[in-house]
Amino acid sequence: MDKVEVSGIRRIFDLARGMTDAIDFSLGQPDFDVPVPVRKAMADAVESGHNKYTVTQGAPELRERLRRHLAEHAGFRDGAILVTAGSAGGLFQALAVLVEEGDEVIVPDPYFVLYGHLVNFFGAKPVILDTYPDFRVRPDTLESLITPRTKVIIFNNPVNPTGVAYTREEVAAISAVAKKHGVLVIADEIYSAFSYDFPHESVLRHDGNALLVGGFSKTYAATGWRLGFAAGPADIIDRMAMLQQFSFVCANAPGQLAAAAALDVDMSKHIADYRRKRDLVYEGLKDRFEIVRPQGAFYAFPKCPGGRDQDFVKKAVEQRVLVVPGSAASKRDTHFRICYAAPDRTLERGIEILNKLARA
Repeated sequence: MDKVEVSGIRRIFDLARGMTDAIDFSLGQPDFDVPVPVRKAMADAVESGHNKYTVTQGAPELRERLRRHLAEHAGFRDGAILVTAGSAGGLFQALAVLVEEGDEVIVPDPYFVLYGHLVNFFGAKPVILDTYPDFRVRPDTLESLITPRTKVIIFNNPVNPTGVAYTREEVAAISAVAKKHGVLVIADEIYSAFSYDFPHESVLRHDGNALLVGGFSKTYAATGWRLGFAAGPADIIDRMAMLQQFSFVCANAPGQLAAAAALDVDMSKHIADYRRKRDLVYEGLKDRFEIVRPQGAFYAFPKCPGGRDQDFVKKAVEQRVLVVPGSAASKRDTHFRICYAAPDRTLERGIEILNKLARA
């Protein structure tokens, strides 16, 4: 635990709870509610008595529906599926059963804050792959970091915090490096629905031995339901399920039936709305900030004008705009993260204030 630190994102989130009329761009959760059919399915599951434990692997109805969904959208053919307590639960269990003291795990930087802390927690070593300035993993750089101790590559697509999404050719090239060296890819594809400029490309279409982690928190705005899944080689999934027996036990039981219903709900209108929000934020900031145009997820990662991230974030907070310092998700302290999952008027107010700070 000495190697684990409090999340910088959570610090800002906790600060927001004590402020009134704050413009909150901190925590990554959608601003729309769970769709009505999914809420109804949850209520029906509760009322019909689906409130007891499921089997550890997850309700058969959900696993079968996930298998069909992943076959269509991710090319999943062989292997097993485990329903987890959120995608974070899946990542925790995956690293718990895969890495040991002395193993190395390649983590592209910037990264989701959980990755490095989990690798450290289980005694392995995070090997940082610097992706600045355009935030893209390049196969030659990736290959240069692989050693005999490399056990896992964590590959997030689309990326939190940068908003980068990878093309088919890029995913194929990264997968080829992993397969050449016999290194397992953990593909965190929690934002797979939020790919704005081209279709999402799953690692599983190029590497059938990869382990995919996903969930329902982002696409269906069910962050508090804690429902995720892992799909991949049966021997890995079986070990994760064994660990789940003695940790999380099983995922939210009525929520699992609601999640099965969620996979039949069309979310395209919400995705289109977030594509428009992406454009609103990028166009609103690009003249004052150095910023890579996001292609997916719902984050932007501008460079701080004139100094360190902590200084700029402090000035933003003083203006009641809550953003996350980039150093919470990177070894560098030069950028900050915006979550643009917010109403348009809130985005417009926040953009105006951030631009004023940049001018100053």
